[in-house]
Amino acid sequence: CDDGLRFVLLATDRKSYACLSRLITRSRTSSEKGSYRLNRVDVEQLFVSTCVALWLVDSVSNHQQGDWLKSVFQKNLWIAVEHHYLPNDKLKFSRCRSLSKKLSIPLVAAGDVHMHCRSRRMVQDTLTAIRRNTPLSELGYTLFANGERHLRSRHTLSKIYPNKLLAATLNIAEQCVFSLDELRYEYPREVVPADHTPQSWLRLLTEQGAAEHWPHGLPEKVRDLIEHELSLIAELNYEPYFLTVYDLVRFARSRDILCQGRGSAANSAVCYCLGITAVDPSRMTLLMERFISRERNEPPDIDIDFEHERREEVIQYIYQRYGRDRAALACSVISYRRRSAIRDVGKALGMRLDQIDRINQLLHWRDKPEQLAQRLDEAGFDVKNLKVRQLLYLVKEIMGFPRHLSQHVGGFVIARDGLSSLVPIENCAMPERNVIQWDKDDLETLGLIKVDVLALGMLTAIRKSFDLIKAYSGRQWSLATIPAEDAKTYAMIQKADTIGVSQIESRAQMSMLPRLKPANYYDLVIEVAIVRPGPIQGDMVHPYLQRRQRPELVEYPSPELEVVLKRTLGVPIFQEQVMQIAMVAAGFSAGEADQLRRAMAAWKRRGNIDKFEQKLKQGMAKNGYSKDFSERIFKHIQGFGDYGFPESHAASFALLSYISSWLKCHEPAAFTCALLNSQPMGFYRPAQLIHDAQRHGVEVRPVDVRFSYWDSSLEGDGPAIRIGLRQIKGVRKEVAQKIIELRKKQAIVSVHALAAHCDLDREDLMALAAADALKGVSGHRHIAHWQVAGIEKSLPLLGRPNFNEAVPMLLAPTQQVDVLKDYATTEHSLRAHPLSLMRAALTKQNVVTAKDLWQCANGMKVSVAGLIVGRQSPGTASGVMFVTLEDEMGLVNLIVWPKVIERYRSLLLTSNLLLVKGYVQQVDGVLNVICDEFYDVSPMLLDLKTQSRDFH
Repeated sequence: CDDGLRFVLLATDRKSYACLSRLITRSRTSSEKGSYRLNRVDVEQLFVSTCVALWLVDSVSNHQQGDWLKSVFQKNLWIAVEHHYLPNDKLKFSRCRSLSKKLSIPLVAAGDVHMHCRSRRMVQDTLTAIRRNTPLSELGYTLFANGERHLRSRHTLSKIYPNKLLAATLNIAEQCVFSLDELRYEYPREVVPADHTPQSWLRLLTEQGAAEHWPHGLPEKVRDLIEHELSLIAELNYEPYFLTVYDLVRFARSRDILCQGRGSAANSAVCYCLGITAVDPSRMTLLMERFISRERNEPPDIDIDFEHERREEVIQYIYQRYGRDRAALACSVISYRRRSAIRDVGKALGMRLDQIDRINQLLHWRDKPEQLAQRLDEAGFDVKNLKVRQLLYLVKEIMGFPRHLSQHVGGFVIARDGLSSLVPIENCAMPERNVIQWDKDDLETLGLIKVDVLALGMLTAIRKSFDLIKAYSGRQWSLATIPAEDAKTYAMIQKADTIGVSQIESRAQMSMLPRLKPANYYDLVIEVAIVRPGPIQGDMVHPYLQRRQRPELVEYPSPELEVVLKRTLGVPIFQEQVMQIAMVAAGFSAGEADQLRRAMAAWKRRGNIDKFEQKLKQGMAKNGYSKDFSERIFKHIQGFGDYGFPESHAASFALLSYISSWLKCHEPAAFTCALLNSQPMGFYRPAQLIHDAQRHGVEVRPVDVRFSYWDSSLEGDGPAIRIGLRQIKGVRKEVAQKIIELRKKQAIVSVHALAAHCDLDREDLMALAAADALKGVSGHRHIAHWQVAGIEKSLPLLGRPNFNEAVPMLLAPTQQVDVLKDYATTEHSLRAHPLSLMRAALTKQNVVTAKDLWQCANGMKVSVAGLIVGRQSPGTASGVMFVTLEDEMGLVNLIVWPKVIERYRSLLLTSNLLLVKGYVQQVDGVLNVICDEFYDVSPMLLDLKTQSRDFH
């Protein structure tokens, strides 16, 4: 408490648990994130007297504290006696006995346990240093005096504590009968009108939606599907969940916020009628039991994606509708990974930040723990040094430990009554948000309902594209009105011309597109799903491609399984298909099939998939399927443990893939402009998006204080893209707004006028000058810098002095200087690509461009060079690294084998401009360079500053 009083509270039953949870909530929400505040009034008001209290007596404890504790907790109060072989143990015990006798408070043995065994002392001390953000060498008496705060055997305890005190521990344990299984979730009431039941209201809304989607009558297949879903939902009383999700979507649409539900539940017929998803379930073969079943006894899981820039409006709507006491975000427990462990442990050991950064710079996420010593040696550290040995040991020990609590990406828990009776709540670092102290897995275990309110950058980009198109042409588009199955769009997709497009812009997806050649919407559904770790690890990709190219290879083990596998040419690609195979071929019930799905998703973490293997194989053998087929199916199932897509997710994402592809194909200027205004998102930085637009014939105009808005905008009939002021490093939105307001009143004709009328300080003006945004009013960069340097600070009475001085005869910067400055200030240049500045020198070294590479024969030895724009090392690639370079003609895809990575590790991880030698691999319209040698050519452009986007 605030006054120094310390005591432990233990929940004994459901009532005392609720009181304790509310007390924690008040203490945490009364302070900023990471801290708490508690006083005696809080304890009295929240009726925690039903809890057991253990008074922690110290040198300042007194009768007054004991009297208050006794008045609150009465017979539920004990004095905790702790023995840790410290010099003052006897004195403390004497003090505890004295207080116990005078106040009639019984004593109980307690251990203040912080570790499970004494050998963890080093880890405990290090974690204390990390928590206090102080090196170990400076903690002094903050650390425990010895290693006795560990779990001790009963034999050891009997030598330390009197039997009476040990017996008291059993007495308290018998009182603590509360189990978390007693927690029960209740849905909010607000989602149902007073004159309806949840069942009648959901049915009415579903029928209204069905009438809108099928105005000429409901197909019999859809009617049967709706009735089946509604009956199962009613049987399990899940109507309020669907109605809660519907309410959020209804609100978003009322504010013109683009949103889309996904997940198997979201792509049900009911959700389609409610408008939660735009995917027509009659076009799919979705398994209802994938998301809801009697055996599962859990609510369905619906994810709703909202525009990432407007999701906060939906979040605040939830708080306004239900209150901060009834709604909160789930948390996400962030655990230590290698880099964060090295940083925190290194600081605790007193290492300098530059030393820690040097270690982390040479690390790759695929490095094994035992390779850390080698990396330290490469970084110039003496691995025999005591501090370095301690670092190696401690980093290994705390890997996987929880580091901090963060908010979940969007999982909301909404309760009928006070949420803090179920789970403690605390403040987020972000204002106007709170978070519960449990994560997603905790919620599932305890059956608490979570609605996922997620942010998706592509929805923001699509909405901004629609707005830009309407503004310059008057044409109005929506997700529902984009023309379906456009041949020109699919032709573009088949050429892997998909930079910036949703889902199919990654290196792996772009390598698959020319081979799979999507020609319709369902092809896109498969494309989105097949380039995932699950299908790759389960050996599904190559069989599918072979059957697609040679239909005669398609075969089905039985007519029953042909129904399940026909849409994917006999290869199970989706989670739902694996579930259906288990049901059709092995005799699983729907609930058992769902348990299999859950085991697939978690088997690498929990290792519980093997219990299904025997049942699956025996069931298939009983139904006449070969051993080879059952082995192959189980291998597919194990592959899904590395993340495979449900068909319903793939269907939702494929819709956005098609819409974004259509926009890129038919409205490239608007689409690119929208992407620039929605950053950060996707695989590519603004420079690559701009260069791609230019290669597609879009005119891009530079940032200019006379014409640019905060966001990039469209100009003229082309239309052309005008780069926005937001692209300039160091320019704040308030500065941009001042400039825009000035332009509404008068034209900007000089740097001095701009500074005077907008009251800009020198830092703002310097940022504009550095980005060449003042070129239109000054001439060029050097003059702009000169003029900005002469701007005097505005004085309270005299205003800003204006000196009419002559413009000096400064030479304009060279093209190379301009390009490098452009990259330093806006991360791109419209003047030239950095590689074009080096092309003459590169040509002398027989370095070919990305465009000329396509003319090289398969297997030909080549040299290429470019900026690194991305590195990928997926876990399914067996140690291979995929690197993407960019030159003035386009992108070059590199494949780097593990042995080559090891030879050039430092260069690969730290350089931004590479010259590479290797061999051309050109198969099925996909071109790669298999790398042999790497050279860092960054010194050719010393001042070049670029960043890549690297993914695991």
